[in-house]
Order: sequence, then structure tokens, then C-alpha cells
Amino acid sequence: MNVAQQMPQDFPLLDLRHYQMIVTLAKTPRVTDAAEELGVTPSALSHRIREAERRLGVPLFSRSHKRLRMTAAAESLAQVADRLIAELVRAEHDAERMGHGVRHVVRLAVEAYSSYHWLPAFLRHLQQVIPDVGIQVVAGAAKSPLESLADHTVDLIILSGQNAATRLETFHLFDDELLFIMAPTHRLAERPHIEGVDIVGEDFITYTRVPEPDREYAKLFRPNDTYPNWTETVELPEAIVEMVAAGLGTSVLAGWAVGGAIKAGRIIGNRVGAEGVSVPWYAVIRPDNASEDQVTREVAKTLAAWCHDNDGFRQ
Repeated sequence: MNVAQQMPQDFPLLDLRHYQMIVTLAKTPRVTDAAEELGVTPSALSHRIREAERRLGVPLFSRSHKRLRMTAAAESLAQVADRLIAELVRAEHDAERMGHGVRHVVRLAVEAYSSYHWLPAFLRHLQQVIPDVGIQVVAGAAKSPLESLADHTVDLIILSGQNAATRLETFHLFDDELLFIMAPTHRLAERPHIEGVDIVGEDFITYTRVPEPDREYAKLFRPNDTYPNWTETVELPEAIVEMVAAGLGTSVLAGWAVGGAIKAGRIIGNRVGAEGVSVPWYAVIRPDNASEDQVTREVAKTLAAWCHDNDGFRQ
């Protein structure tokens, strides 16, 4: 019996090259550009599209001035395929690493931030404590870490404040103070701390406009009904630091993530309010009992102990 005869009747009608084609065309709708990216001729790409449509029995694209417009069916396939292809690449990478002495790979993501200056030191420590475990950073999970943990895209997430869900297993890492950041030449740079009245009318850049009960909105803005001039929403805090350093606005970010820029003199970081605003950070994992989850739990414990010994993620 050949492989095709052994496959279940609901086995996918399209193969990997079709899904790669759909994902590519979703990002690059010009046939010639998409064909070049896929390494095929435009005619071969057109043939592949027709083959996919024949197998599915539904149209996937319509032509409009040398560009392809996706149908609803193609858009649905593209969303799923993009995630699955990324999972396949990660799985292949994990398998390759396991062939070189790494028996377990723990996938990790940090909420909102992509500052990983602390990671090399932790990896060196982890190799001493659990030498057959590797860490893979899943940067794309930073925007929705809890959802990524639930759907097994990641194994361990690093969250702050009240985002650490009670139904998940949490390990306290450290407490960190939020800092009001500005360019060194800013008019508030010499203040020992920033009050709500100080920021009225100030250009303010944030990575989220969703008010959180333990952050600057509730601690600085709302109490006295004093608000800055909301100018930008930039989802990458590292980009916010660059904009603030260039004098394009102010912001409030985690102290551990902006410490390097402050030490370099590129920005100023002042306390939020006279007493400051401290936010706890946690390592969060699924409360499962499979053997691979036990390894993740050991990594979380090791990270917590390392943070307690090294003042968290501070540089």
C-alpha cells in the first residue's frame, strides 16, 4: 500500500508549496514579484494557482491590473498557513538543535518588549544548571502572549502586573519601577519625579492605549484628571525609545528595558509620581503535567532564582 492510500480521506488537498504561495501572494500581490520571491516563473506560479483552485474547487484569486486580489477563501487559508509555516520552521529548528545535544527546547516570549540584553547571561547560567535545555525566543508572540501560551505557540511567557493570570502557574521574577522618559534637553529633565500636572499638553507616545490599573494611566493621569497630548501609538517600545531620544515626545516604560539608553545618556528616566510606580514581573507557564512541561517549569524556576540573584533584567 502506498502513502497516498494510507492517508485519511480528510487529508489536506493542498501541499506545502501551495500554502507558501498563498502566504507570499497575501504579502506580495504582484505576480512577477511573488514568483521571484518563490523562485519560479510567473507562468509556473499561475499554473500553481490554477492547480490549487482545481483541488479545492473554489476560486482563490481574481486579477486586477497585473495584481491578484484574494478571495475570502484565500484570506482564510493565508491566516492559518502563515502560522503553520512558522510552526514548521520552528519545529525543524528544534529538531536540528536536539540532534546537537539539546533534548528540550523551551519557547519563550516577553510581553510587549523585545529587550533581551539579559538573555545571554541567563543562557550561560541555564547551561550550567540544565545543560540539555535550549531557549528559543518567539518574538511574534509579544503582542498576545497569553493567547500564544494557550495555543502552545510558546511554553513560557514573561508578563507584568495584573496580566499574570491566576489560572496559570506563575513565578515571581522581580519588581520594576516605571520611568517617565524624555530627551536629555527636555524641560522636565531636572525634575526628581513627574506629577500629572507636569505632563499636561506634553507629546506622549505609548505602545497601548488600553488603560491598566497599575500603570501610568491610573497612577499619574486619572487621579488629577491631567492628561498629555496623545500623539503616537507605537507598538514597539524600543522604537519609542528612539523617538523619545530624538525629541519627538515622552513616554512611560519599564525601567529594566530602558536602563541601557539611560546609562548611555540618550534619554532621561524620572520617577512616576513622588512614590513611584512599581510593577511585578512574572514567568508564566501552563499548569500541565506532561514531561516537556516539567522541563518548562524547571526553566521558570531557574529564571526566577537567577533574577533574584541578579536584580532582575537590569543592566
